[in-house]
Amino acid sequence: MRDYKELPSSVTVDAITLSDKQGLDIFRHSTSHVLAHAVKEIYPDAKFAIGPSTEDGFYYDIDMSHSLTPEDLKNIEDKMKEIINADAPFIKNVMSRQEAIEYFTEKGEIYKVEILKEIKDETVTVYEEGGFVDLCTGPHIPRVRMIKAFKLLSIAGAYWRGDEKNKMLQRIYGTAFATKEELRDYLVFLEEVKKRDHRKIAKDLDLYSINEDVGSGLVLWHPNGAIIRKTIEDFWRNEHLKADYKILFTPHMARLDLWKTSGHLDFYKDNMYSPMEIDEISYEIKPMNCPFHISIYKSSLKSYRQLPIRYAELGTVYRYERSGVLHGLMRVRGFTQDDAHIFCTHEQVEEEILRILDFTLYILKTFGFDKYDVYLSTRPEKYVGTLENWEIATDALKKALLSKGLKYQIDEGEGVFYGPKIDIKIKDSLGRSWQCSTIQVDFNLPERFDVTYRGADGKEHRPIMIHRALMGSLERFFGVLIEHYAGAFPLWLSPVQAIVLSISEKSEPFARKVYENLKAHGIRIELNTENEKIGFKIREATIRKIPYLLIIGEKEAANETITVRKRSGENLPTMQQDEVIEMLKKEIDSKK
Repeated sequence: MRDYKELPSSVTVDAITLSDKQGLDIFRHSTSHVLAHAVKEIYPDAKFAIGPSTEDGFYYDIDMSHSLTPEDLKNIEDKMKEIINADAPFIKNVMSRQEAIEYFTEKGEIYKVEILKEIKDETVTVYEEGGFVDLCTGPHIPRVRMIKAFKLLSIAGAYWRGDEKNKMLQRIYGTAFATKEELRDYLVFLEEVKKRDHRKIAKDLDLYSINEDVGSGLVLWHPNGAIIRKTIEDFWRNEHLKADYKILFTPHMARLDLWKTSGHLDFYKDNMYSPMEIDEISYEIKPMNCPFHISIYKSSLKSYRQLPIRYAELGTVYRYERSGVLHGLMRVRGFTQDDAHIFCTHEQVEEEILRILDFTLYILKTFGFDKYDVYLSTRPEKYVGTLENWEIATDALKKALLSKGLKYQIDEGEGVFYGPKIDIKIKDSLGRSWQCSTIQVDFNLPERFDVTYRGADGKEHRPIMIHRALMGSLERFFGVLIEHYAGAFPLWLSPVQAIVLSISEKSEPFARKVYENLKAHGIRIELNTENEKIGFKIREATIRKIPYLLIIGEKEAANETITVRKRSGENLPTMQQDEVIEMLKKEIDSKK
């Protein structure tokens, strides 16, 4: 018999519906429970780990002898439909922790037992549906018949507890929505995401590769990708010089003692590689650039009249990422940060943050991102420094956001160990969010490294240090750009901005003349005089997403004109060479 309790009259009850995030999470988690039930019906030896809801659906990690294939998902879906049609209720039961350990031990559910042994509460909850029992804190939907629109999406490997030393489990991903229409729209969205996968587009456009012989998570930039990267870097450096930053270059490694002083060895060790011995001294490949910038600051005495000092570097760093989370350009082991550090007085902090916010939004807009979410990340559980300094730093960030009229959300406990931060998550053309820009206030490192400046009173004072990245990392930002534009980059970023296509041998001399002329004007241009039909040449150039196709036949050669076609298929009026050059340069300069 279920235990019902009468609620006091003073209690306020809020209804949770599938239109609420909380309601959708409950709905999806309930669907993952039905997934586990179906898998157990088909594969009796299956043992279950965890099956949470996610932002877009749910998954379940399973240990089983059968190696799942995409074809198996249809069978599992069919079994789930049978379970749903049976319309059993979800029943909550409370058990003592020891009773639950004995129950799941008898069932051979070793992962549930491991979880139970770590729980400190004397009682736990399990949910039953159609005879299938799962360890779960709940809650669940009332009955399984509420699940009408779901889809199993994919299979992946996942180490138990994310630890490579543990067994590899099989993870089934799925999604569920309140209506079939919402599910259909989401599946269409997934197809578009698949088309825009930066790994596929990068291969088609020959932008970069990752070779296992070189190493996982280490990017090889091909000529097409490298010229885009150079364009991004040139723009970045020029804009920083205009904004009164000083450009730096620093080494790829340093003595281990430097990382002890900075605190990275204590707080960031799991993301660092093993030290190497050189001349009996331990060195560490750098995970961050900040200690180097501090060393440059400290190389000479500084006066308050020199502050703020703004250092910027495109610094390549190396961080250990588990092989299971590496993903194209989005998660790599070696990447280049668009890094900067500002040393300023306490009185200058708010103004500097305002400058950084303006600079950040300008840079993002130039690359085509004008929609974003802003987060203020507060003090984490493990931190350094005084509570007073944390409050001062957090307040400075809040004031800057309010002054700019930027709406923000509090991301509780997600600050870095040395200070609070502002994170800006850009939204791409599909509405997906990507973490890029960050602004972090740091009282800690100036203290650790004894960083000072000479004040107006002739005494030594401690500056504030602001860490700042606009794009995050070039690799990840480039991956986002690929997917945002689906590889059809704006003209200023396109690796090949135009291509000259000759129709016949007779038009080849003028085609070559046009090619040389545009090249001399700084246009990234190619020439195709191959003995192929013009339709084939146009298709090939369009597949390569080259923005402008300059077509030259005998008529164009005789009149010294150019037929211009865009990659979209739009044909422009016939132009003179000077008109084409002016048009291209104007569009390149506008960065649109």
